[in-house]
Amino acid sequence: MNRKNTEMRVIAVANQKGGVGKTTTTINLATALCAIGKKTLLLDLDPQGNASTGLGVDRAQRKKTTYDALMRGASLQEAAVETRVPGLHIVPSDQNLAGVELELASAPRRSYRLKEAVERLRKETGTQKDGGYSYVLMDCPPSLNVLTVNALTAADAILVPLQCEFFALEGLSQLLRTVELVRENLNPALEIQGLVLTMFDPRNNLSKQVCADVRAHFGRQVYDTVIPRNVRVSEAPSFGKPALIYDYKCAGSQAYMHLASEILRREKELKSA
Repeated sequence: MNRKNTEMRVIAVANQKGGVGKTTTTINLATALCAIGKKTLLLDLDPQGNASTGLGVDRAQRKKTTYDALMRGASLQEAAVETRVPGLHIVPSDQNLAGVELELASAPRRSYRLKEAVERLRKETGTQKDGGYSYVLMDCPPSLNVLTVNALTAADAILVPLQCEFFALEGLSQLLRTVELVRENLNPALEIQGLVLTMFDPRNNLSKQVCADVRAHFGRQVYDTVIPRNVRVSEAPSFGKPALIYDYKCAGSQAYMHLASEILRREKELKSA
């Protein structure tokens, strides 16, 4: 590892299986990183725009979106809007993203659109030392489409939320195969940031078994922190707030704070290795 401490870290949060806590993880991890002092930009790449809504960005604020960055040459910096979380900005999404697959069908360098936008962002904002972003988190749609491939091509690493339920591993092999294909053809530097176990219910023996199975199979790629199933975390998006703002003391919020700390600790260990 030869990354400098001042480099912007770009992470795609992806899993083609829906309902695994992907957007919830992206929102709350971004908030937790900001709470620790890491300025963060969230890119909403899902046409449903749930990350934008979950951070309280209404339709009137979405002057420019990730669609404009991908299709119209808008810079991520000019499309970014402030959120109520200090240090957290978001490039919102809208329904226009739903048509990107067709619009890019025969376009040259179709998989590099987001990478080029991210590289432009690096030049515009500079390093963390210059006041630039420490992290860029990308909330990917629940499918392995052109938007997800663009995110993986632009990313330094992929973070995979994995639900603690029976079908947790279903489709994961396909996602990891896609990661390998992206490495081979588009982004050789792409890393596995890690797997995050979500919606864990300690009263449920199945949750415990899934947790054990995933750890046995993937070892250190699985984060120690487990995100519990939590009512307050589920309620927060309807108020346009991350769980950490809605109820900082709830178990889910605390888990995301621990996850952010673990991510920073592991990255520090890798840099010094």
